[in-house]
Amino acid sequence: MKTRNAKTTIYAASDSGGMEDNMKLLHIADLHIGKRVNEFSMLEDQKYILQDILRILDDVNPSGILIAGDIYDKSVPAGEAVELLDEFLTELVSRNVQLFIVSGNHDSAERLNFGSRIMLKNGVYIAGTFDGILKHIVINDEFGPVNIYLLPFVKPAMVNQYYPDKNIQSYEDAVKEIINASQINETERNILVAHQFVTSGSKQPERSDSETIAIGGLDNIDASVFEPFDYVALGHLHGPQSIGREMIRYAGSPLKYSFSETRQHKSVTVLDLGQKCKLDIRTVCLTALRDMREIKGPLDELVRIGGSLTEISQDYIRAILTDEDEVYDAIGQLRQVYPNMMRIDFENSRSRQDSKSNTSASEDVALKSPLELFAEFFTKQNNVEMTQEQCLIIQEVLEKIGDVAK
Repeated sequence: MKTRNAKTTIYAASDSGGMEDNMKLLHIADLHIGKRVNEFSMLEDQKYILQDILRILDDVNPSGILIAGDIYDKSVPAGEAVELLDEFLTELVSRNVQLFIVSGNHDSAERLNFGSRIMLKNGVYIAGTFDGILKHIVINDEFGPVNIYLLPFVKPAMVNQYYPDKNIQSYEDAVKEIINASQINETERNILVAHQFVTSGSKQPERSDSETIAIGGLDNIDASVFEPFDYVALGHLHGPQSIGREMIRYAGSPLKYSFSETRQHKSVTVLDLGQKCKLDIRTVCLTALRDMREIKGPLDELVRIGGSLTEISQDYIRAILTDEDEVYDAIGQLRQVYPNMMRIDFENSRSRQDSKSNTSASEDVALKSPLELFAEFFTKQNNVEMTQEQCLIIQEVLEKIGDVAK
């Protein structure tokens, strides 16, 4: 059944045979199905890790699973990526688990939304596109209703059209208006599934090398905006972590997708719901088909180690070679024992000297986002800094270019 209340669409959750007791929910995010890392397809690894998630699900026996965006890695996913997601969702539905899914910035909201109304009867709730209404699903257990709100990834321009009388300039403005208009009943238990960049005052969450924020922090949302919610299931950042308070949490990606993530421990977040203000959180570790690791040393030593340690030789590897002399066909030699060698770097006296000779300007360029570089160019050309509105416009253009490139 569907009803409308203020700026919220309310769905009564699928009947699973009565009220739930000791309700549990699983929180995952950033599957990035179809992703390639250093030109290596991750599809086999993703198929393996989704089976591991199903294993955890069978052990925990939750009532639902919260999937907080970036389901796919590209806005136009390959056929095998779509097939893998279809298999995963089919397995989840067969277990009588209700699914609560939002789109992320890597997803095509419209494509993810396809068939969502048909899936409702199977307990699959998808918020791919934002239509001005915060989707709201109600589940009941022995303590009463649990309100689950689904907020797909939004930008200020997406929200402005639904709130023409509001001055929405930033991502925080946009999300704040959506929440305020939804009239959340704070005496009940409320959960939000969202895919945004959340900070807490001056505190920034841990990010991988591929996760940058816009100039001036235009895309950040302060954790205080989510005060009405008992738990905020976030996607967007790949490291599992909380921000602001324990109940505002990034599940993290199930796999390591860059070498800046090698020290992260991937997991599934499990929520155990009691009465209002009684919520336990724990994590269950995931086991990948292949790990992602860095090794360092002279070429001959790394080849010798790889030949004897077969348990790591199949992992995805970044090798840092410390040889002072020239080495011949390093990639070929290493791939004889490390077939999944992704990247080679050098760290020796020559590389350190080259590093010192680089100007600070060139170092800055490598660390700055396209928006920051454009802003510097704009200032040099016009002798005035870009306004916040101009920054938002350029950011929109850059994101569109990125989508086309994908």
